[in-house]
Amino acid sequence: MSSRILAMASLVGLMAGCSGSSGPDFQPSDWPAYGGHNSGDRYSSLTQITPGNVSQLAPAWQFDMDDPGSSQTQPIVIDGVVYAITPTLDVIALDGASGELKWSFAGLPPGDPSRSPSRGLSFWRDGGEQILFAGIIDKLYAINPLDGALIPGFADDGVLDLRAGLPGDVERFYVSASSPGIVYRDRIIVGFRTGETQPAAPGDIRAFNVRTGKLEWSFHTIPDAGEFGADTWPEGARLVQGGANNWAGFALDEERGIVYVPTGSAAPDFDGRARPGDNLFANSLLALDANTGERIWHFQLVRHDIWDRDFPSPPSLVTVQQAGRAVDAVAQTTKQGYVFLFDRESGESLFPIEEVAVPPSAIPGEKASPSQPLPTAPAPFARQGLTENMLTTRTPEMNAWAREQFSHFVSDGPYKPFSTEHATVVMPGFDGGAEWGGSAIDPERGMLYVNSNDLAWTGRLVATEAGVATLESVYRTQCAVCHGTDLQGAPPDFPALTALAETSTLAEIADTIRNGKGRMPGFPALTVQEVDGLAGFLLDPADSTPDADAREAVSASADAGETVSYQLTGYNRFYDPEGYPAVEPPWGTLNAIDLNTGEYAWQIPLGEYPELVEQGLDDTGTENYGGPVVTASGLLFIGATLYDQKLRAFDAATGELLWAYKMPYSGMATPAVYAVDGRQYLVIGTSNSRNPKGKQGSAYIAFALPD
Repeated sequence: MSSRILAMASLVGLMAGCSGSSGPDFQPSDWPAYGGHNSGDRYSSLTQITPGNVSQLAPAWQFDMDDPGSSQTQPIVIDGVVYAITPTLDVIALDGASGELKWSFAGLPPGDPSRSPSRGLSFWRDGGEQILFAGIIDKLYAINPLDGALIPGFADDGVLDLRAGLPGDVERFYVSASSPGIVYRDRIIVGFRTGETQPAAPGDIRAFNVRTGKLEWSFHTIPDAGEFGADTWPEGARLVQGGANNWAGFALDEERGIVYVPTGSAAPDFDGRARPGDNLFANSLLALDANTGERIWHFQLVRHDIWDRDFPSPPSLVTVQQAGRAVDAVAQTTKQGYVFLFDRESGESLFPIEEVAVPPSAIPGEKASPSQPLPTAPAPFARQGLTENMLTTRTPEMNAWAREQFSHFVSDGPYKPFSTEHATVVMPGFDGGAEWGGSAIDPERGMLYVNSNDLAWTGRLVATEAGVATLESVYRTQCAVCHGTDLQGAPPDFPALTALAETSTLAEIADTIRNGKGRMPGFPALTVQEVDGLAGFLLDPADSTPDADAREAVSASADAGETVSYQLTGYNRFYDPEGYPAVEPPWGTLNAIDLNTGEYAWQIPLGEYPELVEQGLDDTGTENYGGPVVTASGLLFIGATLYDQKLRAFDAATGELLWAYKMPYSGMATPAVYAVDGRQYLVIGTSNSRNPKGKQGSAYIAFALPD
């Protein structure tokens, strides 16, 4: 018998059936879609790597990228080829067995400084036809997966401008395809990331023909006049408001033809006075007919969001047992640490949801919703507020510091509106509990696995006089929400801007403002004068605060009366003076939830600070980004932890740690599982961009059992 036949026989033996397929042509050895399959289950039916042999797992290959940027991509794998994206936004094809580069496609023109997370790719196949789709900033590329060449019959010689067709002046919109589209029949359904200050693009969900790029349908997440939900916005909102966009990704029930779409907040995030009402379909889970784009049902998580509490994760499809019957459901995790579970067809919640009264806003003219919906089960996987007895006890000195700081905070639950008087506690914080990495599903047991950040952040509003055309007003309306009114930021995600002269030129700063970089969006709506004025100010800030800068810039937004009057002073982590969370651990967790019952199977800390472990303080958990995958052999794999750079394997049934490997960089992405010639692999994107103290670099690393 030939070696090839033996390999194929071995491959058949290590498979246990295929879950959540992404089309009839894909095999269990593939990882053909973002999230593993269109169902978003992050589940592999491969069983070669088991709890009994996982301790032998070792690197099989490593593809280094000469770039210190952020690697957040979950690769897709088809027919033994790994398709991925580099931090510089090149699309690459790697041999799945060796890691050798097969081809590379430059997603940006030479010298283009634009950077934005691009977390995955999409693949379409029909008989002998196949297309690899890559969303790079505001373009959707149709690529031949065999050689990396553009497919000329799609849109404009293989390139689709994602801004085209949106209402308003699209040249002023920042649009970026942060998560990949999802393929249904001959359509690719896409969303996009947009700015969180005005002007921002309205977050239309659109389907394009995979062969031609022709628009097949569009769903207006900010409804037009006469459309369902328009009465939850002021008149004409679609032309002046933005956001309510899908940036996290999708899940698709292929048999029913239903696509599930989580959406983000309306812009601006923290001042809702210009958009009174519930603001459908912001902060919503939508069930749309994948053929037509028509709404089937929806659930709004946050009405009139003024906390930036958008849906951060793609949903996952699962079948659960309730009242003696199987129910096809869709599970959605949240920043607040909730899990919502709905019947896929009707949208009925499978666990009771209560309407809970929440505090009003003290900001003049702001009308917060009087109540918000909270699930009664499962219990939250992150803490829902901060009290004095939850502050750090790492040292007596840090506890005393935290108590003094806390005495100046407002801490009144997850829906306390921000004010101008005192900083308000947000717990879990702006980057927690669940994040963009998504959840993993064990389809045999109806278990959901989700990692969570469990930290406190704070926020306070500051008023800016409308119509005042100064650098202060431009900075505050466009930049301060991330970098703070004092330019101190919230490193590492939101860096301080007080010492840019040491690292950047005037032209480089202006390019970053105009085009974006990493997590930061671009600001194409700013005029040349505004960009140059801001760049000059940031290169040499007077007294380290924009309030002291007297230079004026011509502000088109102010002249048009678009200046927002209240802005957040910044996203501020509640960290102690030594740089650790000022609340008691765990600071990050990994959770296993039985969706049949709503009960937890287990919850454990996830991650550690190496220097604290040396001091005897382990199992603290850390911030974590990227999600888990689970296999039919009962293993759960996850990187995600920010500082220890480890990839871990857990027993999916018990949460017992079975294996850990320290990588050269942190696994800030969700792994993918696949097989080539009878050998099972796990590949993960790594980088240290969120850990400035770590060695900077990025790589894709694949693991396998010894030959």
